[in-house]
Amino acid sequence: MNKNNYTMPKTGILAGVDPVMAIGSGLLVMAFVLFTIVDPEYANSLYATAKDFIAAELAWYYIGIMSFFLFFSMWLALSRYGDIRLGKDTDKPEFSIFAWFSMLFGAGIGIGILFWSVAEPMFHFQSNPLIGSGAQQTAEAAQIAMRIAIFHWGLHGWALFAVIGLVLAYFSYRKGLPLSIRSGLYSIFGDRIYGPIGHAADLLAVFGTVFGIATSLGLGAQQMNAGLSYLIGIDVSTTNQVILIAVLSIVATASVLTGVNKGIRILSELNMQLTVLMLVLFVIFGPTSYVLGSFFTNIGDYMFHAVELGFWVDPDPEGQWQGWWTIFYWGWWIAWSPFCGIFIARISKGRTIRQFILGVLLAPTLLAALWITIFGNTAIFIEMYGNGGIVEAVNKDTTMALFTTIELMGNHALITTIMAAICTIMLVTYFVTSADSATLVICTLLSMGSENPPARFRVFWGFAVGGVSAVLLIAGGLKALQTASIVAALPFSVIIIMATYGLYKSLRAEALPGRILHPERKKLETEESSNIDASTVAGESSK
Repeated sequence: MNKNNYTMPKTGILAGVDPVMAIGSGLLVMAFVLFTIVDPEYANSLYATAKDFIAAELAWYYIGIMSFFLFFSMWLALSRYGDIRLGKDTDKPEFSIFAWFSMLFGAGIGIGILFWSVAEPMFHFQSNPLIGSGAQQTAEAAQIAMRIAIFHWGLHGWALFAVIGLVLAYFSYRKGLPLSIRSGLYSIFGDRIYGPIGHAADLLAVFGTVFGIATSLGLGAQQMNAGLSYLIGIDVSTTNQVILIAVLSIVATASVLTGVNKGIRILSELNMQLTVLMLVLFVIFGPTSYVLGSFFTNIGDYMFHAVELGFWVDPDPEGQWQGWWTIFYWGWWIAWSPFCGIFIARISKGRTIRQFILGVLLAPTLLAALWITIFGNTAIFIEMYGNGGIVEAVNKDTTMALFTTIELMGNHALITTIMAAICTIMLVTYFVTSADSATLVICTLLSMGSENPPARFRVFWGFAVGGVSAVLLIAGGLKALQTASIVAALPFSVIIIMATYGLYKSLRAEALPGRILHPERKKLETEESSNIDASTVAGESSK
């Protein structure tokens, strides 16, 4: 099908969207919801079986592709392709550095890192394959725990986001193709991306986005429930978590109707301001010198071991740790990548490839490392050098880990309440930001890259995303959420690999001899050519 012959309905309920995408994605999600509701126990066992198979047989695949994306993105940033602008050579960035960073971080990992920043280091502090059986809960175990946690939230995951975001921004803003996953395949399939091949790619992207965001929203609802329980005594229950999802889905849907420049941008900037405030309060009222010292130690330790960790595959066929942690994270990042990639691309027009990759790689990784250090090392300090109690709280209820840490910091009751309240508000704002961003991305895919998709579809998918989150909680809570991400990531990972090859192929074509990558380079090459000609003439004259 040729692009010029491709049209979408202009009237009727499907006006402004691709009919195949709209109907296919809706049926796919509805089938999943109905299947899970009818027999939650059987559905959960089926999802768990699929997850166990992937963790046991395909761990090497997840480990390998994530390391590949890191090295590929770094190579691109340092290569001659780094000068290429994501758009016309005269385009300038639409958003300021602060707004850009706030939106990509808030949409990317904000709600998830709030959930795991205390709980994950404390789990690794007790047990992980990198420490001996007699080294649990020691200073050595503490350092390894922080290394692993930062690794899971660091360069490897953001490299994936950088690559898929770069693919989308490059083909959309520089090549004039739709802002959708199918565009990344244009170098391979040409105009056939407007037919079944493109539909399949975008449907897999919708599938991954729905389950990736559902995982994050489910985690956020669980921890939000824990925060409200701590503050005002509300019971921690699946029913209350579903109610929270329903209420906040309404707020998120209202936000997405205002678009990127209003609701999403404002909420993202609010998220960042609350994050900075919370981190400062933790440093001031926590073990200040210990935490600040730990940050530099953690960064150095992570950098030294990042490549080693990135290629490590657990040799124990019976081991489950890597499946429940690293493979879960890599599946989660991959499932998130169509959503986060499109969203990052949407807010990055006008930046060069080098600016884009270095910004997406380094800034969020440093903030994630700082966040995990401040929260995680505070909890470890309390456990090792204070009155303890964090390990017990984490093992009893993961969602209470953060609030228990705040309580055991030993501050005045008013300070403790204020900090717990701010964390709960952050969960709300990050929840809404993630939900409305994901809804906008899904609708962008359905409308062939339109930056202003029809409002009625934003409303439908705003509630659909919340519905999937609620169903996963009902089906099995945290384990079901983890399983959904790992399984949804597998088919879409193939599309990412193909799109990456398509990007490389197109960049090579743009940089063939005689082609100019950048106006400044053209000027430089002209000057160099003139200098060479002048030298040649001078040499001939001297002879």
